[in-house]
Amino acid sequence: MAYVEWGDPHNPRVLVCVHGLTRCGRDFDFLARSLCDEYRVVCPDTVGRGQSDWLRDSQYYAVPQYVADMMVLLARLDVESIDWLGTSMGGLIGMGLAAQAETPIRKLILNDVGPVIAAAALGRIGEYLANPPEFDSIEAAEAYIRAVGAPFGNLSAAQWRQLTESVVKKSALAGRLALRYDPGIAAPFLAAAQSQGPGQDVELWPLYDAIRCPTCVIRGEHSDLLSRDTVAAMRERGPRPCSVEVAGVGHAPMFLNDAQIALVRDFLLAN
Repeated sequence: MAYVEWGDPHNPRVLVCVHGLTRCGRDFDFLARSLCDEYRVVCPDTVGRGQSDWLRDSQYYAVPQYVADMMVLLARLDVESIDWLGTSMGGLIGMGLAAQAETPIRKLILNDVGPVIAAAALGRIGEYLANPPEFDSIEAAEAYIRAVGAPFGNLSAAQWRQLTESVVKKSALAGRLALRYDPGIAAPFLAAAQSQGPGQDVELWPLYDAIRCPTCVIRGEHSDLLSRDTVAAMRERGPRPCSVEVAGVGHAPMFLNDAQIALVRDFLLAN
C-alpha cells in the first residue's frame, strides 16, 4: 500500500486522509500542503488504486480488508492516535476504525458519507465502475474525469488536470492511457449494493452508533449519497456529530479551496 506523507515525521499530531472509491491519496495534496505545518499528514492509496498493488482475489476489496490495511499502516507510522478525514469510502473505513473499542482515532471527519448510503448514488457509481475506459490523450482523460467528477463543483482548469493526472497511467496499449484502479473493485461493490435488494439504501447504523470520538459530518449541498435527513438523524445518535453543508457541491467536497480547508482545520484544532 503506497502513501504520501507531508510535514514533520516526528510530529505527534497525525492526520490520515483517505480517498473515495476510485480516487487516490493525491486528492489531498492541496489540503496537506495547507495543514502540514500543524500536522503530519498521511495520504494512502487503498489497495487496488493509485500506486498501490492490486489484490489477487477481488472479493477482498471491502471495508474490513481496508480497515486491516490501515491498522498495518498505523503500525508502520509508529503512532498511537490519529485524526481521520475520509471521503466517501474513506469515511466508511474511518467509521470501521472509530467503532472499535480501542480505536486509534481521536477525531473523525466524515466527508459526504454516513450510515445510510443512497441507492441512487450506488447505481450512478456502479454504471461506470466495472468498465473503466481508456483514452487517446490526457485531454480525453480529463474530459472523462470532469464528467464523472462534475459533482465536485466548480474547479479550476489546473485542479481538473491535477485530479486527472493523479488517477491515470500508461495503458498496455501503446499510446493510450488507463485509469489507476483495478476493475475488480466493482464486483464486491455491486454485490453489496444488490444484496440490499433493488432500489434499497445500504444502512450501517450499528457501526455508526458504536463511534464515541468527536465527529464532524461534511455534506455537499447537492449530494446524492448523503441526504439531509440522514445527517439530521446522525446528529441525534451515536457520536452526535457537528455538521456543515458545502454550497454548490454534490458528492463530494474535494478540499481544493481555503474555505473548505478551514472547515477541516477548525474542527481538528478546536479543543
